Amino acid sequence: MSNDAIRVTQTVTLSENWNRLEKVTFDYRRKDGLTQSLTREVYHVDDGATVLLYDDARRTVVLIKQFRMPMFLQGSSGYLIETPAGLLGGADAQERIKAEVEEEAGYRIATVKKVFEAIMMPGCAGHRVHFFTAAYTLADRVSAGGGVLHEGEEIEVLEVDFDEALAMIDRGDIVDAKTILLLQYARVNLFRSAQANVG
Repeated sequence: MSNDAIRVTQTVTLSENWNRLEKVTFDYRRKDGLTQSLTREVYHVDDGATVLLYDDARRTVVLIKQFRMPMFLQGSSGYLIETPAGLLGGADAQERIKAEVEEEAGYRIATVKKVFEAIMMPGCAGHRVHFFTAAYTLADRVSAGGGVLHEGEEIEVLEVDFDEALAMIDRGDIVDAKTILLLQYARVNLFRSAQANVG
């Protein structure tokens, strides 16, 4: 899709290690007719997928805990509680997230349901995340999970009571955006009848 108000004048690659980081200079024509020359850094991150595993009967969800360097540099321990997730790498989002769940959490899930897509950081990256939910049972656990060693992953698998997971958001124990979005989706759409009895 084109935009006549935007004209890219220069693109410089700053880094191409894990992902590509570019400095993009462009002319931006405002609604008042003024044209500004602006520069933005754009990080090209592959699209990803994430899933909330939930057990409606036992009112539990499966989350993972892993180290995130950017959060450590912000002054925290660096460990975040999240929903299982991964980059697509050109794969179909449903198939990729099922593989990620088995790698990270140790659950083999036959079916996932796509609930929405979201752009997580539109000011600096076009990274799109596909959000899924999937019902699970204890019988679906086929390994301890833990992630992939050569990718530097060391993942702790957490099975959490759903109401406790919501309380973890309130306490600031869960701060990851994709996880909060899926837990709030579950509050409205998956555990709705039980939630009416809680509040």
